[in-house]
Amino acid sequence: MIELKVAAQSQYTDDVLIKDFPGFTNQYAVVNGVRLHYVEGGSGKPLICLPGWPQTWYSYRPIAMELAKTFRLIIIDIRGMGSSDKPLSGYDKKTMASDIYELLKQLGMPKVSVLGHDIGGMVAMSFAFNYPECLEKLIVADGMHPNEGMMQMRLMPAAGTFKEKMDPDMPYAWWMSFNQVKDLPEKILEGRFQFLIDWLFNYVMIDEDKITPFERAVYADAYNGADSIRASNAWYQAFSKDIEDGKNYQKLSMPVLGIGSNVSYNFMNFALPTVAENVEVAGILDSGHYMYEESPEKVIELVSGFLAH
Repeated sequence: MIELKVAAQSQYTDDVLIKDFPGFTNQYAVVNGVRLHYVEGGSGKPLICLPGWPQTWYSYRPIAMELAKTFRLIIIDIRGMGSSDKPLSGYDKKTMASDIYELLKQLGMPKVSVLGHDIGGMVAMSFAFNYPECLEKLIVADGMHPNEGMMQMRLMPAAGTFKEKMDPDMPYAWWMSFNQVKDLPEKILEGRFQFLIDWLFNYVMIDEDKITPFERAVYADAYNGADSIRASNAWYQAFSKDIEDGKNYQKLSMPVLGIGSNVSYNFMNFALPTVAENVEVAGILDSGHYMYEESPEKVIELVSGFLAH
């Protein structure tokens, strides 16, 4: 039985999954006392890619091969994600941004462009705020730095809006609160994360079939452990610290592109210009939150076009 379980899990290891990224390799580095896993491939100017919840580096599969024709991609499992370490602290976005900074120093990359999705977008923006001299251009996809607007999010959904699919006009993200709870989520979800994965993708995507059963299994495997759930929830539990840090940041001056899905475009179009001087916001309104899977061609077009000029 044990042998069968090990065999079943082996298909989701980084060594196996990297075969879906021809020309890419798995790499590891210790920064700030934390061992980070990242994958590297392609050639050209460096583009740092940061994934979000509840995914891993593998979420860049739909867009990585095409972008690697033009850019040197570094796709990082941020602190607490995938094969990277899951320490008990350091999940505020300023500390996580310093992880990226220290990794880039090791790699000898003084200036890069950064693309972040979801939580990865929050870390990307923190990197931009704290290390602007290191950033050529910033791209955030459905993920902005935590701000006081989060305190206005609904505890209860508006009547008639909480249905099978997220309402773009009245989005209800209950997991923002659930993930604040300490100790309980891992007791409920350990070994059962597939249930959350399936429900979430169905809720926030227009076409949930764009994320395959295999991809869902990859992410369920990555988050099934109690430590993985604890660490990923810590990204959310640090929002109060992130909001306070954000009050001291200067407006971004480097070129910034925001890419918004059907549920976030209007918010990003309003909010990004308040924290960045040189900003464009593009909407992929026929895609839900997981736009890399739902609309990879459009994401590639927007990213490549923005970085080219």
